[in-house]
Amino acid sequence: MLQIQTIRDNQEDIILALGKRNIDAQPLIEKVLQLDENRRAAQTSLDNILAESNKISKEIGVLYKTGKAQEANSLKEQTVKLKEESKQLSEDLNTAEEELQTLLYQLPNAPHTSVKKGSTEEDNEEIFSEGEIPKLIEGALPHWELAKKYDIIDFELGVKIAGAGFPVYKGKGARLQRALIAYFLDKNTEAGYTEIQVPHLVNELSGYGTGQLPDKEGQMYHVTADDLYLIPTAEVPVTNIFRDVIVNESDFPISYTGYTPCFRREAGSYGAHVRGLNRLHQFDKVEIVRVEHPSKSYDALDGMVDHVKNILGELKLPYRILRLCGGDLGFTAALTFDFEVFSTAQDRWLEISSVSNFETYQANRLKLRFKDENGKNQLAHTLNGSSLALPRVLAGILENYQTTDGIKIPDVLVPYCGFDMIN
Repeated sequence: MLQIQTIRDNQEDIILALGKRNIDAQPLIEKVLQLDENRRAAQTSLDNILAESNKISKEIGVLYKTGKAQEANSLKEQTVKLKEESKQLSEDLNTAEEELQTLLYQLPNAPHTSVKKGSTEEDNEEIFSEGEIPKLIEGALPHWELAKKYDIIDFELGVKIAGAGFPVYKGKGARLQRALIAYFLDKNTEAGYTEIQVPHLVNELSGYGTGQLPDKEGQMYHVTADDLYLIPTAEVPVTNIFRDVIVNESDFPISYTGYTPCFRREAGSYGAHVRGLNRLHQFDKVEIVRVEHPSKSYDALDGMVDHVKNILGELKLPYRILRLCGGDLGFTAALTFDFEVFSTAQDRWLEISSVSNFETYQANRLKLRFKDENGKNQLAHTLNGSSLALPRVLAGILENYQTTDGIKIPDVLVPYCGFDMIN
């Protein structure tokens, strides 16, 4: 979340930045600052009363020692009143702090200066594209038809077992899934990311730490009996490794990668744009997460973008990169680049990765800090990206690599799959 000191020092700039998200933040910012003023005033009054009470307590001790019990008893009456006042002030202070925290949770991150104002995905900026869109065979099929034709993904069986959005991968389809996961992890570890396996459920504090709560509570599966949440992305458990942690400046950069299934309760909708693998409630994803020194985080973001570009280049899938506008930017992100692969059979772009810098927004929630060269605690910057989300990558491979003889496997995946065709 935004730091209260930053809001105090840069009120107008933050209001303007949040305007890129089409938010009139002024009323909320003013309320935040007023609550903060009330909180600080209550804290000052409480500190003064406690100091006065301590002073009087010392005077009472001296008076008793010098035989002035009557004067001491008179002062004790004052301490009783001061204790009552301090109790009320403590309650007022706790209330103000809770209200302030609730308001701060409602404020999204301030977009980076490079982010343009916009309302929808139509306002996002294409900044890069690569790869030729292939000319498909006559009678080319979308991936859900290919999955049925070659018996590699069973959507109906998934409905029987769990419901819509929970596919069953079979035979070479399952093997291709496993190959993609291993390939992505290998590419990430070769680039310096440490592989890690993390829980697939998290507690409420973890959800608040990375910003899924309270903003996306309705999109998460909640195990109410244990008050745990199924993860929407590995970003949540991996980043929360650093909750309440002070790292050394020499530890940077900190880079992790991990594979997890992901679970999302997205609102139901119908049509070709959500058919098959286009939108799922459970899917596999390999994530990269970085914790960086604030002065290096945007260089790190560029490096993460280049890393994903390299993977897609090896897969030889046509893709483009978008810089998201303010209206399409995630709640916690300062800057996000989306990667989209072109689905030739569907004649549309499919998002397959988001790479984001959250600056200090998550770190402030997590209390993730580092000691600078002067020994002072500073907030770190956090970043994450999909490297990559499997469903739409798989859809792109099935559709763009289909031939009259079957589906050709990209060359880089053949060693992982053990076969070069699905037929």
